Amino acid sequence: MKRRNLIRNAALGGTTAALAAACSPAANNTAGSGSLPRVSWTMAASWPTSLETIYGGAQTVADRVSAITDGRFTIDVYAGGELVPPLQVMDAVQDGTVQCGHTASYYYIGKSSALGFATAIPFGLNAQQHNAWMYRAGGLEAIHKIYADFGIISFPAGNTGTQMGGWFKRKINTVADLNGLKMRIPGMGGEVMSRLGVNVQVLPGSEVFLALERGAIDAAEWVGPYDDRKLGLNTAAPFYYYPGWWEPGATLDVLVNLNEWNALPPEYQEAFKTAAMEANMMMLAQYDALNAGALQELIDSGTQLRPYSTEILDAAREVADELLTENAASDPAFKEVFDRWSAFRERVRAWNTINELSFASYAMGQGESNGK
Repeated sequence: MKRRNLIRNAALGGTTAALAAACSPAANNTAGSGSLPRVSWTMAASWPTSLETIYGGAQTVADRVSAITDGRFTIDVYAGGELVPPLQVMDAVQDGTVQCGHTASYYYIGKSSALGFATAIPFGLNAQQHNAWMYRAGGLEAIHKIYADFGIISFPAGNTGTQMGGWFKRKINTVADLNGLKMRIPGMGGEVMSRLGVNVQVLPGSEVFLALERGAIDAAEWVGPYDDRKLGLNTAAPFYYYPGWWEPGATLDVLVNLNEWNALPPEYQEAFKTAAMEANMMMLAQYDALNAGALQELIDSGTQLRPYSTEILDAAREVADELLTENAASDPAFKEVFDRWSAFRERVRAWNTINELSFASYAMGQGESNGK
């Protein structure tokens, strides 16, 4: 506890002291980069360091901010549980325990259901579509409006791509097979599964393997082959389902205490936003590069790869649509985001049906096999 208080006091005092120094006559008269203050922040992540790709999103932000500012703005990153529990990063940022945090916004839909749009919505946008919505179609502004109520500003800082559908100790063929199943699954995907009869649990990544291996849960989803193999989930359950319909392009966010953000010089704000965007792009590239090989290794070691049945997918999609409609009817903030998001989804899907789907169907489907 003493270490945590020391870190908090030192970190939160760092920005104030640095900016005070920057406002002095000597600082204002200094030319070049020396005119900018030295700022030291603390970032709490939701991830263990052993999952270097997802944790790497946090580290990329810190490393690139330091490089862009010539070491004048530094961020110390702490893994999940080192400063705060992995699923309480938003709380830590909101109350000022840390200046920023790297996490998944859908962990906090209990605070505002609209935060799910920042991460992923079942049967929603893939990674490319989500980035288009966030960066160029008003999505980021909509999410900023939600987070402002909590004294936070957020930026995309990682994407997993379309995820896998989770590990199961037994085969799941029908909706009836889901009834009573204990499964680790967060976000709106968890809410859908709950309505399909699943006993939903939300656990941080560091706890998933033990819960599955010891039988505390019957199934679990995390990200995809590379991370899932590192967690050892394949040794705790034999059946690996796909696709991860609840996370077609899951985005991780870096959250920043709004007061601390507003106290930054504009140059540092721009450096931070640039670093977050780089983390967003690099994480997706890393997962795409790593997952294919990891999946083959899982299959070679005995993992049984299985698709979700059409019955389960149809039922899940119906429930997901019901949840979105219900939330929009009961929550004006949710409706405001949902209306913009759904209109964009309709437009981008119409376009991607022409360009992306037609190409993928031929190049990765029957057309390619016929050409061999």
